[in-house]
Amino acid sequence: MAVFVALLRAVNVGGTGKLPMTDLKKLCGDAGCTDVRTYIASGNVVLRSTLTESRLKSVLEKKLHAYAGKQVGVMVRTAAEMKSIVRQNPFPKGAPNRVVAIFLDKPPSRDAIASVSGRKDEELGLGKREIYVHYGDGMGTSKLRIAAAKDGTARNMNTVSKLAAMAEEL
Repeated sequence: MAVFVALLRAVNVGGTGKLPMTDLKKLCGDAGCTDVRTYIASGNVVLRSTLTESRLKSVLEKKLHAYAGKQVGVMVRTAAEMKSIVRQNPFPKGAPNRVVAIFLDKPPSRDAIASVSGRKDEELGLGKREIYVHYGDGMGTSKLRIAAAKDGTARNMNTVSKLAAMAEEL
């Protein structure tokens, strides 16, 4: 069984998409996953599955749609990919709560950074299927808009590091 990290989009953020983590754990178990662990209440799951990454994504999205009555995007990464995302962070000196990895289904285009708007002091970098952003002054006042990230989901490096460690422990 492979170890995966599943990242749900727009769950328990800003009062939208309420999903108790106990329900999420049950949903993952019903999808045949084992050793299911959640981290903070924003849709982060570490689990084991016999499914491929793409099949796991599809099954979880279907179960979440049935649960929530609307589409809930899921980004899936292997334990090794999560570890690599931490290692490949182009802003290792940035405060980990001000550096995010935006998880995407596909590799970002080379012009993903060139097409951003509202940029002030933010620094951006491209990963394999991620866009990294260092918010120098914090996210709260940023006006940054990244069109290539509209269907992605972001996690700060504190969360990414914790999920990578949890996945490695399985």
